[in-house]
Amino acid sequence: MITAMLCIVTVNAQKMQPVKIIQSATEKKIDVQIGGKLFTSFLYPDSLEKPVLYPVVSANGNTVTRGFPLNSQPGDPTDHPHHIGIWLNFENVNGLDFWNNSYAIPAAKKVKYGWIKTDKIIETTSGNTGVLAYHANWVNINNKTLAQENTRFIFSGTAQQRIIDRITTITADTTLLFTDAKDGFIAIRVAHALQIPTNKDQKFTDDKGNVTIVKGGTDKIPNGNYLSSEGKIGDSVWSTRAGWCKIFGKINNDMVSVVIIDHPKNQNYPTYWHARGYGLFAANPLGQKIFSNGATTKNLQLHNGESVTFRYRIVIDNSKKGINADAINKLAEKFGRVE
Repeated sequence: MITAMLCIVTVNAQKMQPVKIIQSATEKKIDVQIGGKLFTSFLYPDSLEKPVLYPVVSANGNTVTRGFPLNSQPGDPTDHPHHIGIWLNFENVNGLDFWNNSYAIPAAKKVKYGWIKTDKIIETTSGNTGVLAYHANWVNINNKTLAQENTRFIFSGTAQQRIIDRITTITADTTLLFTDAKDGFIAIRVAHALQIPTNKDQKFTDDKGNVTIVKGGTDKIPNGNYLSSEGKIGDSVWSTRAGWCKIFGKINNDMVSVVIIDHPKNQNYPTYWHARGYGLFAANPLGQKIFSNGATTKNLQLHNGESVTFRYRIVIDNSKKGINADAINKLAEKFGRVE
């Protein structure tokens, strides 16, 4: 399996750049450098409620993740403070909301939420590809473990592309029920520029109840768009199923594409896309009820000791014309062979 994971196909046979994994001696932080430049950092302090990859930077130096709330940039939307970088969690696990937990939740309501706490870094390996593996616990407010998580990241890159392969296995420590819900599962909150432009007023409410209204047509920064493997475009991608989806647009006049690729062995393949124009880009195989408008439901139950594995590939591409469907399909086909 590991050998298969390391066989990353690159566009136009570009030369692979060396990957260096650097663990901080003083912070719960691990930097990932590709070609001598920062690609991303794995942040895992308990204060974040879950581990994240943040920021995420393209090969030509454009940050593709929103700055807020960790490093706000001028004009950054300040909605949904739990949207940080790249993460994986879910809205309803044994009744606990892991997805929406953040610093903004009032203390009196925290009992309804869950945390993912990283307690062990298992592997950090540098080379032509980089490996970062960790163990974490999905816990309630009393630190009781509901499930254990083992995640393995494999990082690679070229002069125009960065790839993250994420393999996450969740093992139940009790009877575990993922109840069909909208908010999940693997997600990226993209940079302001990659949002879809809109002429509609936008109303954002954060977890403290503060409301921000952005008048339609006044925000000139967004220029992004979505495209799925099934040919859906823009906001029409939301709630549809597809093997992959990309968001693309210009940041600092450079074309950038961010692609999430589902795996055929994942639950409920091909996944539903919880892809919003305001910048939330998520794949959620366990939100079938709302995405099918109530026609069907997808709950996932694990008994004590049972496991489920999710595999995703994320591609950040900065080729001048953007990565096309044929190239994405080739990456997806190779990724689909991974056990």
